[in-house]
Amino acid sequence: MEKYPSLKLGTSGFSFEDWKGTVYPKTLKKEDWLNYYERDLGFNALEVNYTYYTLPSSRSLGGMERKTSPDFQFVIKAFRGMTHKIKHPGTPAFIDNTDVFKRFVSALEPLINAGKLGCVLAQFPYSFSPHPSNLDYLKFFKEQIGTIPLTVEFRNRKWLTRKTLQFLADHRMGYCIVDEPKLSSLVPFHPDATSPIGYFRFHGRNKNWFNVPTSTRYDYLYTHDELGEFKKPIIQIAAKTQKVYIFFNNCHKGSAVQNAQMLMELLDHSPQPQAPSR
Repeated sequence: MEKYPSLKLGTSGFSFEDWKGTVYPKTLKKEDWLNYYERDLGFNALEVNYTYYTLPSSRSLGGMERKTSPDFQFVIKAFRGMTHKIKHPGTPAFIDNTDVFKRFVSALEPLINAGKLGCVLAQFPYSFSPHPSNLDYLKFFKEQIGTIPLTVEFRNRKWLTRKTLQFLADHRMGYCIVDEPKLSSLVPFHPDATSPIGYFRFHGRNKNWFNVPTSTRYDYLYTHDELGEFKKPIIQIAAKTQKVYIFFNNCHKGSAVQNAQMLMELLDHSPQPQAPSR
C-alpha cells in the first residue's frame, strides 16, 4: 500500500481458529500469528474486536503492540458495556459506566504511547435509535475518552440523515461507512466523512443476517466486481481526510483476508487520490 500512505487496510480480528491451515500455516504458533498477519499477509492495520466481549488490559495490548512495526496501526472496538449494555434492563435509564470507561481508556496507554492507536470504534446495536437521550450519550462517550479519536458505527437505518452527520462533525466524531446486507432496516452504503478519519467496514452481504447465529452472519466472500465498486468512494474519502481505515469483518473461513488482499491489489492499480479543487 505504498501508493496510498494514508490508507490503513486489514481485517476485523486476526485470531480465529478456522484461519489455521487456511490463512496461517498449520505449523505456525499462535503467538506468531500477528507478526505473520503484518509481514506475510501485508496488512498495516488491525481492528481489535475481542475488546467488545471483555475489557482489555494494558498488558495484552502492549504485547500486541510489540509484535508489530512502528507504522502499524490498531483500532480498538469499544467494550459492550460502553455500547450495548448501557441501560438498566426494562428501563430507559442509563447505567453509570464511568468506571468502565476509565478502565478501557487506561488499557489503551501502550498503543497511545507507541503512536499506534488509530481510533476507538463504537459500534451501537440496532436498538440504539436516534433519540435525544442517545445523542446525549454519544456526547458523554466522547467526553469520557477525551482526545482519543472516535468513530461511530450505527446499525439502525434511521440514523442516516444529514442531521446525524452534522452532529458527528460538530462533536469531532467519525462516521463508519458500512457495507452490509441490503435490508430495509440496516444502514446502506453511504460514503461520507465527519472527521479527519475516514472509516470503511465491510460486513459482507449475507441476506440471512437476522436469522443466523453471529458465527455465520459474516459468511460471505465479495467478488472482484463487487470490490471494484468501492474503489472510487475510497479514493474520494482519502482525498478529504487525513487517514482512512478499511477493515473486512467477513472473517468466516478467512474470507476477510482474501477480500482485503483483493482490494489491496485493486487500489494499487487505481489513480492517486486528489484533493478537491477549491
